[in-house]
Amino acid sequence: MDVEPDLELQVAVAKVSKYAVSESGDTVEVIERPHGGLSLVMVDGQRSGHSAKAISNIVARKAVSLLADGVRDGAAARAAHDYLRTLRGGQVSATLNIVSVDLGTRTIVISRNSHCPAIVAHGQEGQLSLLDTPSSAIGVHVRTRPVITELPLEQDLHAVVFTDGLLTAGERYGAAFDPLAFVREWLAAVPRKGQARALADALLARAVELDRDRPGDDMSVVVFSVVPSQQLDKVRRMSVRFPI
Repeated sequence: MDVEPDLELQVAVAKVSKYAVSESGDTVEVIERPHGGLSLVMVDGQRSGHSAKAISNIVARKAVSLLADGVRDGAAARAAHDYLRTLRGGQVSATLNIVSVDLGTRTIVISRNSHCPAIVAHGQEGQLSLLDTPSSAIGVHVRTRPVITELPLEQDLHAVVFTDGLLTAGERYGAAFDPLAFVREWLAAVPRKGQARALADALLARAVELDRDRPGDDMSVVVFSVVPSQQLDKVRRMSVRFPI
């Protein structure tokens, strides 16, 4: 399905580290695809802090380099798994999500090696789908494969992926977070204003709130949105806010 010329893709990332840990074990990278489009790689390394960051960096660099060379998402995920398993002897794991917008096929591809589901909203009514087919983390088991979902690009399509810090937010206090319900309510409250940045920030803020402003784990959330163009020009833009 062709994307209408008055549409644009928005990608937003929001992430925080575990409370009292200065370095997040989650790594998120974006790369342009050689045949058009872009891919986002999100990795959550085992444990937290510096050791987890080292693991997630290894995996993210491998996946990004392969995607930049034109390797397909599924093959890149499997190669990253093989690389980590060989490097660390099958003793270290990481979750890996790759979300790609492929302008050659006019699709969005969601590749999951994670127990965390992905959320997809379709159309102005915000019809929701939960992508929760069981999927294993990479780096340990020999035959680990990603679970891949491919969807046509269309207006008012929103795809949300996140690491398990978001999924477990509030559990310590008996108030577990339900990201699917949150996305449903948020989109209903702001029809046709489901901008990626606002939704990513809202999800992360709610998760942190449920953990009483002391995140129990690293939290990362990524939102892809296909919405009516906000600009009259054809300039591609990216912005980053990185507190130091």
